[in-house]
Amino acid sequence: MPKLFTAAAAVFLVTATAALAATAPTIVISGQEHWNLGTGMMKGTQVAVLAGNPMKAGLYIVRVKIPAGTVFGSHYHNETEDVSVVSGTLWVGLGDKVNKSAMRPLTAGSFVEVPAKLHHYAMTKTATVIDITGIGPETMMAVKP
Repeated sequence: MPKLFTAAAAVFLVTATAALAATAPTIVISGQEHWNLGTGMMKGTQVAVLAGNPMKAGLYIVRVKIPAGTVFGSHYHNETEDVSVVSGTLWVGLGDKVNKSAMRPLTAGSFVEVPAKLHHYAMTKTATVIDITGIGPETMMAVKP
């Protein structure tokens, strides 16, 4: 009987610990993000995953540091992309070719939801930080000229 009780207690502890871990909040303190160098069309940026995994199915949130003078050519995503500007200004436009005169500034605190497959482009004039939320896997496809 004692062995059965010990085994049951061990199973309970493992299950309880897993349940607590699954319900614990994810906390990311500003300035303590884990930054990685952006790749592909995000080359030149720094990216920190705040929640989820953008390479897998499911909700993800990433923070992106974009240097001044960065231009993201016309592209689209296979999923809806929600973008919040944390600091700086993100300039955005719609279409197959970058048209700087048609771009709109999104200042800190601004939000935009970009529908899946919508051709768009963006740039920065000053260092800018954005948060991107989506349902993965995340894609970024260049529009062919």
